[in-house]
Amino acid sequence: MRVFTMLPMRHWREVGPFAAAVEGAGFDTLMTAELNHDVFAPLALAALATQRIELTPSIAVAFPRSPTIMASQAWDLQANSNGRFVLGLGSQVRGHNERRFGIAWSPPAPRLRDYVRALRAIWRCWETGEKLDYRGEHYKLTLMTPDFSPEPTGLPMVPVTIAAVGGAMLRVAGEVCDGVRLHPLCSRRYVEEVALPRLADGMGRSGRSRANFDVFGGGFVVTGPDQKTVAEGMEWVRKRVAFYGSTRSYLPILALHGLDELGQKLHAMSLEGHWNEMAAEVPDEVVRISRHAALMTKSPGRSMSGSAALPTRSK
Repeated sequence: MRVFTMLPMRHWREVGPFAAAVEGAGFDTLMTAELNHDVFAPLALAALATQRIELTPSIAVAFPRSPTIMASQAWDLQANSNGRFVLGLGSQVRGHNERRFGIAWSPPAPRLRDYVRALRAIWRCWETGEKLDYRGEHYKLTLMTPDFSPEPTGLPMVPVTIAAVGGAMLRVAGEVCDGVRLHPLCSRRYVEEVALPRLADGMGRSGRSRANFDVFGGGFVVTGPDQKTVAEGMEWVRKRVAFYGSTRSYLPILALHGLDELGQKLHAMSLEGHWNEMAAEVPDEVVRISRHAALMTKSPGRSMSGSAALPTRSK
């Protein structure tokens, strides 16, 4: 098991000291999330302030960026961290792609499979000098001149992991990726009955095994030095469950537990703009399904409530 925590993202001057402190406290990975600030810049600052700790976006939205743009950002982070970067990608949902990013939508699982393969073709070109000649279903990349090629690094290829909820995306993760990032809206039953079997299906397609395949999350972890802090963290989880549960893409997770009606109600409330009232609709037993533990422990550096993820690495 490895322990992640979130980098500060709003104020860049806080990143270096925070990253150094977290590394000193023994955390395994620093992460960012593509929400209301740039997902890559804090990782670059953290790379310069640390020596050991892994660095990852969890996640960067793939489709608004061309594979070549994403490959370049990941390449420089890998090179300047001396091989400590892991690229976490996600497709985002249709509404955000079309109405927030302004790009055309297509079935995300086959497109993200093509995207990952395109990234690796670009990286092979840069590292080995191999001619770029990638011709996939969604991406055709055949031009890479010396002036636009970074110097070889001598480092391993950047590991690629993807966020996955549905069966098709879980199979893609197993088929072509180095790991999967399960959604925070998650449960042990979902992992055992849905996620792991679909990952195994994908691995079977490409003749791979679970050796060195990472499973990140899911669920929430709440910690704190006292009951009050833990209770506050649990309320934060309640709000996140309400927010995620209002998205139709995540309804299958609720449906697995017989919570279809709750998901439909939360979705209707989101359409009406009742964001602040949604958490009250999530009962305690649903919050407990989505969180792994409420641990009475002191956390190094800062409280981990709502900001840390516990991944498991399969060897």
